[in-house]
Amino acid sequence: LQLNDSSSCSCRGWVDSEVSPWAQSAPVTVTVHGVLLSEVSLSVQPPRGQVALGDSLVLSCAVAVGRGPLSFSWHREGSGALLGTSPRLELHHTGDNDSGQYRRRVSNGDSVAESDPLNVTVLGEQDPPAGVTL
Repeated sequence: LQLNDSSSCSCRGWVDSEVSPWAQSAPVTVTVHGVLLSEVSLSVQPPRGQVALGDSLVLSCAVAVGRGPLSFSWHREGSGALLGTSPRLELHHTGDNDSGQYRRRVSNGDSVAESDPLNVTVLGEQDPPAGVTL
């Protein structure tokens, strides 16, 4: 739901009656209010945030509590640059400089919430993924 989804709603249905086959409920006013944001979490593909040099990486954000309109911003620790403003961040052709901790900030105009950091490691040709023994 968004704040602009506030409206008056009713339903209409078939009621197998001799008077009228259709009946409509009384209207109900639905008002959407802003809610404090919380429980912002990140997920990553490929799993564990380990991606081969030159491959693609996708970070996704979920907000468990809160309503919008939501605005998003992606950041990497140590970099002041804004990396993206949508719920997903896609990095194509990852490079060594893409390794690091990523965070997501979400705002609904009433509050701001930030995710825990998500560690991303770009593996070079010589680096085995974690948990692999050669």
